[in-house]
Amino acid sequence: MTPTSKESPEGASAVPESAHIETAGAFDIRNFIGTLLGLFGLILLAMGLFAFDDGAAAKTDGLNANLWAGAGMAIVAIAFLVWTRVDPIRMVVRENEEGADEPRDISPLD
Repeated sequence: MTPTSKESPEGASAVPESAHIETAGAFDIRNFIGTLLGLFGLILLAMGLFAFDDGAAAKTDGLNANLWAGAGMAIVAIAFLVWTRVDPIRMVVRENEEGADEPRDISPLD
């Protein structure tokens, strides 16, 4: 739920009437990190399931390292993606005055 310009989340300073709140959405860095970790985790899971043979078992003393590393990476990826949804990055956006270098002023919401 994204608050409107009339509402202010708990602990945040009052949002001016001329401003509104936006979220980073798909451009949140946690989405990129979670996606990459998830992709690499799925590749390692597949390698652990389908490419684990006696040679690999001898190198790791019988432990399927690809399977466990892939599972761990997939779990961390899910945690990053859930974190992004639960606590999105919010920014206060307001229009600048005429003649300003930038058309909009964006500042973080504390």
